[in-house]
Amino acid sequence: MTTRWGIAATGRMAAAFADDLALVPDAELTFVGSRSPGSAADFADRFGGAASGTYGDLVAAGRDGDVDVVYVATPHPQHHDLALAAIGAGTPLLVEKAFTATLAGAQEVVDAARAAQVFCMEAMWTRFQPAVVHARELVAAGEIGDLLLVQADFGAHRAFDPSSRLFDLSLGGGAVLDLGVYPISLTQHFLGRPDRVATTGTTFPNGADASAAIQLSYADGRAAALACTLASSTPGRAVLVGTGGSIELEPPFHHPTRIVVRRNGEAPETIERPATGSGYVHQVEEVHRCLAAGLTESPTMPLADTLDVQWVLEECLGQLGIAMAEASVEL
Repeated sequence: MTTRWGIAATGRMAAAFADDLALVPDAELTFVGSRSPGSAADFADRFGGAASGTYGDLVAAGRDGDVDVVYVATPHPQHHDLALAAIGAGTPLLVEKAFTATLAGAQEVVDAARAAQVFCMEAMWTRFQPAVVHARELVAAGEIGDLLLVQADFGAHRAFDPSSRLFDLSLGGGAVLDLGVYPISLTQHFLGRPDRVATTGTTFPNGADASAAIQLSYADGRAAALACTLASSTPGRAVLVGTGGSIELEPPFHHPTRIVVRRNGEAPETIERPATGSGYVHQVEEVHRCLAAGLTESPTMPLADTLDVQWVLEECLGQLGIAMAEASVEL
């Protein structure tokens, strides 16, 4: 059975997702929504979308049964309103990370989805990468003993431009929401919700977060040392450290093609696990699997995990003196 997708937004992320959507045999781009109907029409022409219109038109298409699931790829603060509108229309949705701009906004979306029994998942594609899936299996099998530590960094140099979305706090800009969400979500995936968060960092001239060093601590002594920055490129490596060895997710850790397993006293083992396409295919397949099974949440990326990650993100930003807000979306 073909799953008909709608895409909200026409930017870089939406385009990357649409490219990979075309690689999934039972997926079809049915509708493209944007605040600009012209932009939506151009995007639909480019990627073979059957119809296009405003965000309101996209929500209506879901309500009318013409769209099976909506992928939300707008800037973070706009996710909240679009997600609530889709849920109100009874349409399943996949929401880009960071899920929302605030913890309160995320909680509202989660509460609405659960109350309406509408499928909702954060688009944390990293969790579905074959290399990360295999690392998870190795950890669960005790291949590196009891997990103690996670180390991860994600830095990308971007020249400061206050007019760019990346640096505009009203559009969810800054290092923590754009890049920090990756190492934080990875840690949550392997260690769960931390008990304490300690963050130090720097800001750009307009007050947006430029870099953050994040320490996540657990009551039982486990910990994570994470870093993110828009001021410099970093290796993009992640290491899971256990009592019996370690697993390195080779750069870029958020979509790796191989891992290196180092068991104490043994030679390293390199394992190749390439992704299909650019890597977005796997989260699309997860959505399809969940919908076919009648699930309202993904077991791999449940909404409880999203809320835990959103809590850490808000703690980090608060300690840097940054307050985010959700944005209104015209429907």
